[in-house]
Amino acid sequence: MAGHSKWANIKHRKAAQDAKRGKIFTKLIRELVVAAKAGGPNPEDNPRLRGAVDKALGANMKRDTVDKAISRGAGAGEGDNYDELTYEGYAPGGVAILVECMTDNRNRTVGEVRHIFSKRGGNLGTDGSVAYLFRRVGIISYPADIDEEAIFDAALEAGANDVISSEEGIVDLETDFDQFLRVKDHLSGLGFTPKNSEITMVANQQIQLDLASTEKLFALIDDLEELDDVQNVYSNAKIPSEFWD
Repeated sequence: MAGHSKWANIKHRKAAQDAKRGKIFTKLIRELVVAAKAGGPNPEDNPRLRGAVDKALGANMKRDTVDKAISRGAGAGEGDNYDELTYEGYAPGGVAILVECMTDNRNRTVGEVRHIFSKRGGNLGTDGSVAYLFRRVGIISYPADIDEEAIFDAALEAGANDVISSEEGIVDLETDFDQFLRVKDHLSGLGFTPKNSEITMVANQQIQLDLASTEKLFALIDDLEELDDVQNVYSNAKIPSEFWD
């Protein structure tokens, strides 16, 4: 089941962009608030909140800040009533795009998202136009110095769906999204500490892009991720290896 990671390069690129600390923290706090409001303030009983807490702490957010966000969500305070929306569309080159948002003003958000698609040569689609091309999964990543054979065997025993080695030596595990925390905890108990872990959307099939289309795609994604209401952006693009040279 080994092969080149479909998302490793994108994740490494995003990690560099995430130096925009204030904006990233705003998005993480919003996720903590919504997760706590939806499923309760106890991470042990709320898998979504547990994932949000792990992600926030992994981004070096202070525990006190995390706890305050959870308390806001649990108390359903004023200004914390966010709607969760997913917009679907196409980037130049026919690449499918999913945009996950949390907003307190639907009209503002859809207007901003539509404007960016239009500005960058894409098209905002209707509900269901591209969502069927993606599946929600858990991704657990381990550093290059991991014992790949040992984690391969342990991951399969724990119930992971796939084990993928990237050219950079990173080992990614794919799990069903509802098995994500169980697999992660099982492997942590065996001494395998992840470098990164998250619930994400993965394309069932990818579209190969040339360099020009890749640049247009990244411009669209960068603009979307700058919006305060946008939490995540996913595509089914396969980036040419020349782009990373």
